[in-house]
Amino acid sequence: MAITSANQLELLQTAEAVAREKMIDPGLVIEAMEDSLARAAKSRYGAEMDIRVNIDRKTGNARFTRVRTVVEDEALENYQAQFTVRDAKPYFESRKDARWLRDGAPLTDFAGGPQVGDIFEEQVPPVELGRIAAQSAKQVILQRVREAERDRQYEEFKDRAGTIINGVVKREEYGNIIVDVGRGEAILRRNEKIGRESYRPNDRIRAYVKDVRREARGPQIFLSRTDPQFMAELFKMEVPEIYDGVIEIKAVARDPGSRAKIAVISYDNSIDPVGACVGMRGSRVQAVVGELQGEKIDIIPWSEDQATFLVNALQPAEVAKVVVDEDGGNRIEVVVPEEQLSLAIGRRGQNVRLASQLTGLDIDILTEEEESKRRQAEFNARTQLFMDTLDLDEFFAQLLVAEGFTNLEEVAYVDLDELLSIEGVDEGTAEELQARARDHLEAANRAALEKARELGAEDSLIEFEGLTPQMVEALAKDGIKTLEDFATCADWELAGGWTTQNGQRTKDDGILEPFGVSLEQAQDMVMTARVMLGWVDPDELHPASDEDETQAEEAGV
Repeated sequence: MAITSANQLELLQTAEAVAREKMIDPGLVIEAMEDSLARAAKSRYGAEMDIRVNIDRKTGNARFTRVRTVVEDEALENYQAQFTVRDAKPYFESRKDARWLRDGAPLTDFAGGPQVGDIFEEQVPPVELGRIAAQSAKQVILQRVREAERDRQYEEFKDRAGTIINGVVKREEYGNIIVDVGRGEAILRRNEKIGRESYRPNDRIRAYVKDVRREARGPQIFLSRTDPQFMAELFKMEVPEIYDGVIEIKAVARDPGSRAKIAVISYDNSIDPVGACVGMRGSRVQAVVGELQGEKIDIIPWSEDQATFLVNALQPAEVAKVVVDEDGGNRIEVVVPEEQLSLAIGRRGQNVRLASQLTGLDIDILTEEEESKRRQAEFNARTQLFMDTLDLDEFFAQLLVAEGFTNLEEVAYVDLDELLSIEGVDEGTAEELQARARDHLEAANRAALEKARELGAEDSLIEFEGLTPQMVEALAKDGIKTLEDFATCADWELAGGWTTQNGQRTKDDGILEPFGVSLEQAQDMVMTARVMLGWVDPDELHPASDEDETQAEEAGV
């Protein structure tokens, strides 16, 4: 095959046809043709040569040129595509069937001679494409067309992540469903299907676009029918008030194919958010339930008050009492009547698990009897603590506990007036109580400090602000003996946390968790240690301003 006037027009026609079929820019197809022809020309003239092909977009005329660049003497590496200023002079003077470019523009002033960076172009005869060369050119064109098609698909679908898409099932591969979504293919993985639902070729399917990624084999569109946001988007389609922003979905939790909870709030006092989502005779929610293979949905009014929201989230169970963590943590206790316990927990813990996901809280459910026993046990333990450490009789120790004192620190360092407010306690008794508490604490601190030093704790850790001797002892027992050791700790190693594996939440105990150290406090201490050691530049830390904190509080963060 030769590039002659007989087939010049055919090049443009082929490019147009391919571009229409693949829905890409014809210019990209022509560029691919230029590259393929340039490769074929290199196989004839020499692989070291810089051969370029330009196809006229109007006439289809292909112009083959050899390009050489003027370089410094020491930079000369390929004499077929480069030459020095001295070697370039003869070509610069003749300029027959050639042109010179400087800074990307045709050179018009030849008085100064060639300069480094100048480009010399001379036309070479068109090549004859043999069978192998033609096949190679075809492969280059197909590859470039595929790349252009992938780019087009990615650009088309990248902004659709987080939305619902309709498609047609093409085939099933190892349990994964390949879906035709119009101008591309998407994949619904086996673990993203609801329950045991199955599909056949040509079945219509609706799914949530979870992610769109550009990969070597082309854009990968990942679908999901189990993602909580799939249900949220379905409600947005069925409930006009959500689409208009009058009602907002604040949180979603799902056990796909079985049960779900969704929390909603209305910004219009005249509109009931739960009623709007349910619809006339349940028409709106039933449309969503039907799409989710019969998944039962609890629609819950969202509340800024943590306890109120939790009570709503545990529906249909009735809650007797909610005990919020005084330290501001995520753990919360819920007390329910004995007959409501199984309903609150749900089958296989489903109800409490979904409520925990919805509220972002770690929920402990107790019956009223269990709570009463636990509180009595705590009362007895605190009473015994004060009897043993302060040398008090049982009645006086119980009096302290009843007044709200829970540990020796509170007795030792509380304002004296709070002790004097207890009936029967005079100033002398109050001072004696505080003196006994402080003596016991100081003795305990000395013992803990001595034990920590025996375990190898160094002064850099002992003197770190925020760590008590008991904390240092606990750290040393765990092998953390220097400030450097402490700075390498993760916050959850110190304060504890939760790990989810295979859908099961497992508690990770923190070294300092028994001392009431929160995750935020652990983060602050670890970061302070890293700053002290010079591992972190304090100027790179940007604490939130008062204004930022106020905005975060208003947003409910």
